[in-house]
Order: sequence, then structure tokens, then C-alpha cells
Amino acid sequence: MGIKSWKTTLFGVLSIISALASAGTAMLDGNPLTNPDWSLVTAAITAGLAAIMAKDKNVTGGSIQQ
Repeated sequence: MGIKSWKTTLFGVLSIISALASAGTAMLDGNPLTNPDWSLVTAAITAGLAAIMAKDKNVTGGSIQQ
């Protein structure tokens, strides 16, 4: 499978790390009233995975056919 674009992969990994860090901070801050927004965490992780799997290196764009 290999890394297709290091920039896209990097931002995908950073998105996942950020989502997990945010959830972890909310869970471990000592305040029982603070809870992570799991829908946002899931969305950020999904976006990160999509960025990791994206194929955007060496892709040639074609012209729009009318």
C-alpha cells in the first residue's frame, strides 16, 4: 500500500492525534461534567483515515468535457 503523499498522510495522522488528544483531555480533566463530543471525535478520525488513504500524488487532472 505505501504512502502516496507524505503531506496528506501527515495531516491525516495529525487529525487523528488531535481528535484523540481532545477526547482524552475531556475525559481525564478531573471534571465529571466534561465529556467528549464523540460525534466530532468520530468525524475527525474518519477524515484523518480518508486523508491517509487518499491518492493525490502523481494524479493528472483531465479537462472537463462538455
